[in-house]
Amino acid sequence: MSLRLVVAEDNYLVREGLRQLLQTVPELEVVAVCADFGTLTAAILEHAPDVVLTDIRMPPGFSDEGIQVSERLRETSPGTGVVVLSQYLEVEYALALLDRGAAGRAYLLKERVSDLDQLVTAIREVARGGSVIDPRVVEQLLAARERREKSPLSQLTAREREVLAAVAEGKNNAAIASALFLSERAVEKHINSIFSKLGLSEEPDVHRRVKATLMHLAGEGQSRRP
Repeated sequence: MSLRLVVAEDNYLVREGLRQLLQTVPELEVVAVCADFGTLTAAILEHAPDVVLTDIRMPPGFSDEGIQVSERLRETSPGTGVVVLSQYLEVEYALALLDRGAAGRAYLLKERVSDLDQLVTAIREVARGGSVIDPRVVEQLLAARERREKSPLSQLTAREREVLAAVAEGKNNAAIASALFLSERAVEKHINSIFSKLGLSEEPDVHRRVKATLMHLAGEGQSRRP
């Protein structure tokens, strides 16, 4: 079955470029292309898409219309995935997008649009309830991590680090249990301990896994620096 896609971008050349690129992917059906916030919201109501691909800033306000659409869809159509595109690296917008949960949400810089495989991967991922975060957002988190005197990751045991690395690879509890020769119950206990040590115990489960993954990636990147 094809994924029904609504595309929103105010720049004509970018908008048409996206349309033509995405129409080359057999599994994607571009059902509407929009140039502003009003036509985007109308297209969502009319077509009930599987995924919305939208610029973060749209006419008439040019502020955070992409985030507004995402938040509205959480209430009206929680199964609809959203991929937000941003011209500039704005970590606060990425965090706002994920504030009420990461499931079905992606944040990418527009420079990634030229990589069709990466864009299609993000669309597929949010359609099935996953999430994608631009690697440069992780770099910003790395910079923030370096300013801290001590990382919460240092509190993790060796086994908890193995489990967190598996979480970062996108494995579910059953796959982690199989890979590490543990019971699913043991994996669940390790993950709960990780969330607690990283200060994520009050977050929704999907959101916790994404944040824990970001912290793991930040820690790994820092350890590789000279």
